[in-house]
Amino acid sequence: LARAWGVSAILVGALVVGLGTSMPEMLVSGIAALDDQLDVAVANIVGSNVANLTLVLGVTAIVAPLIARLEILKREGILMIIALAGLTVVVFDGEFARWEAGLLAFGMLVALYLLLRWSWRDAEAEAAAEADIEEMSGGDEHSWQREMAIGIVALAATVFAADLTLDGALGVGEELGLSATFLGVMLGVGTSMPELATAIASVRRNEGDLVVGNVLGSNLFNSLAVAGAAGFVGPGVIDASFRPAALVMLGVAVLAGWFASSDRVLIRTEGVILVATFVGFTLFLV
Repeated sequence: LARAWGVSAILVGALVVGLGTSMPEMLVSGIAALDDQLDVAVANIVGSNVANLTLVLGVTAIVAPLIARLEILKREGILMIIALAGLTVVVFDGEFARWEAGLLAFGMLVALYLLLRWSWRDAEAEAAAEADIEEMSGGDEHSWQREMAIGIVALAATVFAADLTLDGALGVGEELGLSATFLGVMLGVGTSMPELATAIASVRRNEGDLVVGNVLGSNLFNSLAVAGAAGFVGPGVIDASFRPAALVMLGVAVLAGWFASSDRVLIRTEGVILVATFVGFTLFLV
């Protein structure tokens, strides 16, 4: 898609891949909010963000060292941290009102504008490299159209599966006496599996920028668009027990950003630390 549309890989990662793989979160959180399960909706978002920053980046770095441009890490990384901070403020406020949901949605529009602007600026710098990749790929001009068609079919299946997933998870949670925080976070981990699969496939092709764009775009979309939609359709009180999880989310964002920006490479040791952080987070919730 990046080659076909003449835009940077980071834009495709953040918009097409990142936003596309966040559709499960949008559907699960939206349905939960409509069913007066706002706690589950918010926990799903927080859990997905934490899983993206620890499990997805960590496992990807273990598979192969993750290399991305420092400018992109700083630029899009700061944008993501601002979005996560906004979501954290909403969680600590305790009352998710529609005007707060509107602010998050507006933030998503601003983020989209910035991503598009940065991508247009980066496109010329990537032109030569993209031309080489196009030559190596065999120049199948229709491949991106086939991939998009497959993606649309997959998203349609996701719409059907999301409602079944939520109903099943709520039923199991009620039977076992699981908290909404734990249940929502585990749903978030499950809905992050598309991000993990995409990241591993990308890093094997040496597409570090695409991996970074995938995670950053997914977390932006989760924190602003998904949370905004959930708060708009089902405003209400957010349980105070979510606050530690929100702080962990913000903390791991800073940790992952520090690892990646220190030398532009996320190495296997750092990947192991991120995965261990995810395991510790899960045990803390239990």
